[in-house]
Order: sequence, then structure tokens, then C-alpha cells
Amino acid sequence: MEDTYQGLKVMVIDDSKTIRRTAETLLKKVGCDVVTASDGFEALSKIADNQPDIIFIDIMMPRLDGYQTTALIKNNKRFRKTPVVMLSSKDGLFDRARGRIVGSEQYLTKPFTKEELLSAIKDLVLD
Repeated sequence: MEDTYQGLKVMVIDDSKTIRRTAETLLKKVGCDVVTASDGFEALSKIADNQPDIIFIDIMMPRLDGYQTTALIKNNKRFRKTPVVMLSSKDGLFDRARGRIVGSEQYLTKPFTKEELLSAIKDLVLD
């Protein structure tokens, strides 16, 4: 089962170092290649360089928030098919709807579990 994730490129964008490190540790344990960024601006150049298979992105970030970053990703021909999962500590209907509007495929509430991360990857990348 763990081999399933071997070599998958996963990007985690969050201004919280703790969240980035937690997700990176969980994902590397199952064999994913993980790239992290602390905000949308940093993420955009790393997305172009690394071409991730899936992107996990925090909603509330400085400079360029998760909604803006997702919209930019989804408006780029090269990356519009890359699945984006929004991460938020808020679990409101409005936040979920706004995430869908800008093009995100899924929404996870922080703190997330290893199972939730892997389930999102399985549903959006491996199926």
C-alpha cells in the first residue's frame, strides 16, 4: 500500500512552518517527493520548476492567499489539471464554496491526519 505513493510529487504551501514540516514528514514516510513553500509567490516559481502531481494549499497566507494562488494555478494551461486541495482551520460553507469557485478539488480542515492527506492523494491522483 505504501509503495503506491512512491515518487509522487506533492507540494505543500502554508505559512505555518509546523504545518509544512508535519505534512512533509507524513508524506515522505510513504515515499512522496515533497516540495514546500511558505506563501503563494514562493509557490508559483516552485510549481513551475517541480511540476507537482498534487498541491495542498493553506487559505490564509500573507502576500498571496490560497484562493488567489489557486486561481493563478488553475488559469495556467500547464497546471490547470493539477489537483489542488485547500487547507484551512475554518470549516465554513462559504470557505468551501469559495475554494470550489477558484478551482480547488477538495478541502481539508486543519489539523489534518495522515489518512486525510493520503486519501486526498489517492482520490485525486491515483484513481
